[in-house]
Amino acid sequence: MSEKKKELIRTIKFTLFSLSAGIIQIGSFTLLNEFTKLDYWVCYLISLVLSVVWNFTLNRKFTFQSANNVPVAMFKVFLYYLVFTPLSTKLERIIVDDWHWNEYIATLINMTLNFVTEYLYDRFVVFRDSIDTNPIHKEGN
Repeated sequence: MSEKKKELIRTIKFTLFSLSAGIIQIGSFTLLNEFTKLDYWVCYLISLVLSVVWNFTLNRKFTFQSANNVPVAMFKVFLYYLVFTPLSTKLERIIVDDWHWNEYIATLINMTLNFVTEYLYDRFVVFRDSIDTNPIHKEGN
């Protein structure tokens, strides 16, 4: 299979898994936001963590088919979120508190930013040297 086709398939998989993570994030955010007395940014953080764990697990195994060290890969993802989380939480608060936009719109904006930047980070940093190294998937590709 050509490298272009592999990359297209990888991008489609990442998109589909990200959509499923988005459903988890919006679903958990909605439950927390509507049925608890937590501040919306706390709801956002909790829902973000849930979606990150889901997305990392599926994308490592199926999208990037990586056999790299899980703790090392997860630490790299942790570094991404060490930057993304405070910035996106601040953006969330600006959009809702200062601009008076709806918290769901703010969350969707952050989810879109997360989707684009995380794909690039995963592809070119986290899994750069370990793409398609999982022997279970190697024979079929």
